[in-house]
Amino acid sequence: MRRISALPDMKASAIAALIPSDRAGAGDALDLALRRSHGSGDPSEMLALHQVAVEYWGGDADRAAFHRTHAYVYALEAGDWAAVEALRTELAAEGRI
Repeated sequence: MRRISALPDMKASAIAALIPSDRAGAGDALDLALRRSHGSGDPSEMLALHQVAVEYWGGDADRAAFHRTHAYVYALEAGDWAAVEALRTELAAEGRI
């Protein structure tokens, strides 16, 4: 078992690319990236990470909704209005907003 703290920093796009080939490794990298980036003041990266988490947890409606909600908040903070609309539409379709 690898230690999460020993993993390199990875951006959201690299983690998303890793999901199909190494789901466990992608999960470790995603967890680490979310922890390291929380409170960073970079809403765009947090938005991207939570969007990757939605993809990662796609089979679990509640976990995916948790990350989709966080992505929505960071999209608002980042002023990414296209993401705001898309996420709001998805949350509304799930009856979560």
